[in-house]
Amino acid sequence: MKTILTLFFLLFSVATYAIEVPSAESKQPAKKIKNLKVMTYNIHHCNPPSAGAKIDVAAIARVITAEKPDFVALQEVDVNTERSGKGLNQAKELARLTGMNFFFSKAIDHQGGDYGVAVLSRFPILDSTRFILPIDPAIGGEVRTIAAITVEVAKGKKIIFASTHLDLKEPNRLTQAELIIRNFKENGLPMILGGDFNALPDSKVVSLLDQNFTRSCQTCLPTIPVVNPNRTIDFIMYKPDATFKSISTKVIDEQYASDHLPVLVELSVK
Repeated sequence: MKTILTLFFLLFSVATYAIEVPSAESKQPAKKIKNLKVMTYNIHHCNPPSAGAKIDVAAIARVITAEKPDFVALQEVDVNTERSGKGLNQAKELARLTGMNFFFSKAIDHQGGDYGVAVLSRFPILDSTRFILPIDPAIGGEVRTIAAITVEVAKGKKIIFASTHLDLKEPNRLTQAELIIRNFKENGLPMILGGDFNALPDSKVVSLLDQNFTRSCQTCLPTIPVVNPNRTIDFIMYKPDATFKSISTKVIDEQYASDHLPVLVELSVK
């Protein structure tokens, strides 16, 4: 318990990056905005499963660029690892290739570098935070984190956008979901959360999150594997209903770049 409580309150990290990448395509806060396009994408450290050990950041960037999202929640992101290249920060490179801003949140050390989740944003990043999600030491598991940014999507209208990747073990996922709910419950800002939740729509984890967030779809299409997908574990959700309304949810049939299919959601902003 002491270990878990310690993890609850580990905020920020020297291995966390929040950078705005200047681009003529980057959006500035507008006086009025109606819709937002949001993507969540587990990118498999930019390693196409059919391509051996090849790292193909450009392939992921092409998927993102083709859809022109305002926000992207990324999972399984490498920074300076041996397998991806010691000089390659995948979050930063994806931001450069897509003309977006980024924030990376480290989860674990991996092959001499960092591995975790990230967000991309067409809006300037006003604030960013990282926190570690709890793992029960009795059952073990891989450390997971959440990356959250605050942006201004219209004059005077700020929101939180976040990315996460929950653990493979359900008891850990439940405590991780509880922490996410608790940490953002009293913030007061509208929030959009995307991620690989490693949980099916009828699971206890998604049911818990459904009590506090609204999923963009209730009958959601499968997101994994990329060929003949049969499981839905990647979601975009938001709160409150008074701010956002889901217009559409699309699972993109992109079978090369990753082992997950990306999810694209269009939201209206009230």
